[in-house]
Amino acid sequence: MNGTIEQKGETFFLNLRFILIVTVFIGNAIEPLITRMDNLNTLYLWIFSFHMPLFVLVTGYFAKASMHGKTGRNVLLQIGMQYIIFQSIYSILDATVFHVEDIHRSFFAPYLLLWFLFSHACWRLLLMSLRRCTIGQQLLIAVLCGVLAGYLPVDGVWLSISRTFVFFPFFVGGYHFSFEAFARYFKQWTRGIAAFISLLLLIGFSIWGNKLDAGWFYGSLTYSQLGYEAWNAGIYRLATYAFQFIASAAFLAWVPMAMGRMTDLGRRTLYVFLLHGFIIRSLDYAGLHESISNTGGAVLLILAAILCTILLAQPGFKRLFRPIIEPSVDGVVQFGYRPMRRFFAR
Repeated sequence: MNGTIEQKGETFFLNLRFILIVTVFIGNAIEPLITRMDNLNTLYLWIFSFHMPLFVLVTGYFAKASMHGKTGRNVLLQIGMQYIIFQSIYSILDATVFHVEDIHRSFFAPYLLLWFLFSHACWRLLLMSLRRCTIGQQLLIAVLCGVLAGYLPVDGVWLSISRTFVFFPFFVGGYHFSFEAFARYFKQWTRGIAAFISLLLLIGFSIWGNKLDAGWFYGSLTYSQLGYEAWNAGIYRLATYAFQFIASAAFLAWVPMAMGRMTDLGRRTLYVFLLHGFIIRSLDYAGLHESISNTGGAVLLILAAILCTILLAQPGFKRLFRPIIEPSVDGVVQFGYRPMRRFFAR
């Protein structure tokens, strides 16, 4: 029974992971247009209300099998190598090809989407440092860190410090997620209610979206940067957590439980994540966004984002880009000294 539940859980989360990477691609593709097209702004806000919390939760869920021991050390090494490789490539292209000026170029300021790699490594280290705490204590500490991060007197972009702490509760939640309990309560009628709530949120964004600050969903901005410098600004972070939890839980209604083509594509979302930035930059550099001025063009852009997601998740792209996306760590000096071994030990 446990094996069956574990397999169903893996299938569900692989399906979810692929759907989420589709929303990531769409969100990044339409972002330059949201100030000009209200419908796209509605879609953008709806996506950002759930897609990063759920992506972090999925990452935490799959981290269960690779958190400790030699596997855990190798995963951290690989994340570090991925970060160095793609931080270098993206920064060089921005400086020499795309000529992007308004961006930090430093290994201490993760490049746009690469914040996720940096934060992923930090989430693993943070959770391992809390392993002696109960699940409830870990969640409480994670939420407190997320709230307190907003008061830091630094730009949240540096070291991805803001997003690391803001999204940490979702990583902890994913790591301890029980699919057996989820499947027991998430029956057909529950899914129907959740889907209805998800649609209501989409409608709500279409009505009140222009009054909302998407910066609260990004997790990268301090309270001061968001325009809230009062001592009680942390209450807004708690409210955002509650809203993101509802939006995320509601969106799960759209995720199929059964294994299918989507499940296989969900195994290669890392390739889509790290490569899609090149496509977005190229389209923007070519002036495509300036040429889109109506709903028809926006729909074609969204369809193109979906097709590109499917394309980048194909096995052929994995074979071609595996050396830089999943670099071997065999040649890297291993963490062999005792303190590090003890830290990663079960």
